Amino acid sequence: MIIQWKKIICILVINFAVLASFHLAGAQQAKKYSRIGFLGQGKPFLYTARIKALQQGLGEFGYVDEKNIRFEYRYAEGKSERLPSLAAELVGLEVDVMITTGTPSTRAAKKASNTIPIVMHGGDPVGTGLVASLAHPGGNITGLTIYPGFEFYGRRLELLKQVAPSASQFAVLLNPANSAHHLALKELQAAATELNVTLRPLEVKGSDDIDRAFDMMRKERPGAMLNFGASVFNMHRKRIAAFAIDNRLPANYTHERYVEAGGLMSYGVNMVDLYRRMGIYAGKILKGAKPADLPVEQPMKFDLVINLKTAEKIGVTIPPEVLLQATKVIQ
Repeated sequence: MIIQWKKIICILVINFAVLASFHLAGAQQAKKYSRIGFLGQGKPFLYTARIKALQQGLGEFGYVDEKNIRFEYRYAEGKSERLPSLAAELVGLEVDVMITTGTPSTRAAKKASNTIPIVMHGGDPVGTGLVASLAHPGGNITGLTIYPGFEFYGRRLELLKQVAPSASQFAVLLNPANSAHHLALKELQAAATELNVTLRPLEVKGSDDIDRAFDMMRKERPGAMLNFGASVFNMHRKRIAAFAIDNRLPANYTHERYVEAGGLMSYGVNMVDLYRRMGIYAGKILKGAKPADLPVEQPMKFDLVINLKTAEKIGVTIPPEVLLQATKVIQ
């Protein structure tokens, strides 16, 4: 009887040791990965190249997807009203860092958590109240801004005016739900006053509003057009570029993808490089840096991309002094 009890106790001890080893292995496996939440405002296909650049930046700190980090992706697909619930989902997953793509997604993430580190990109983070200052952001948010100030918007307008010198009214596509766009419009208005031109703001919250903006431009016949950065415009960039061509409307867009889709020209931040820098910021945070201590980075370099095929289609001549400044020309 004593021998049988010894066997039973031995079996129980062995089972306990096995269970304990499984638990320890599970705990080690759980600790092996750092979770990164990605909150996209647009559809997934818009971020393919950018996510690769993000991963490249993380790789500089030794973080490799599915090796020691895992991504949790959430996409609003152009519906900004979905951002708060998607941000809450990522918070519920207890991600270690959250990557946000624009002012609306950053605002949603900030409301969802004031402790999870957030690496953002967007418009004016100080003017929109997301950070205390660029040098000392405070709180749980840092990252990169695509807002370098007055000179950027003035430059966009100036370039478009050089291409369309007879234009006196410029249509501006913006999303009123994006607080950064209101600040950008003020800066653009100051530049317009200097150039002695008028602006015609056209509000676009969703896909249906694009057609209304098109109808308004057909009716009012502005001399040129430019847009602010927004997922709703990115998703419909081919439609917007085609409209501009059909109506022989010179336009200056926010980044190269519009020009590749048939747009005339773009002047803006290199978004792929920006996402690589976001990956570097995320890597620093995973290594122990605090968002409050990482200054928000401003862009120093901008790309001017020109589509000469489109210029020919709409009947405009790109001045030599503008062509010489181009970082890329599509023949």
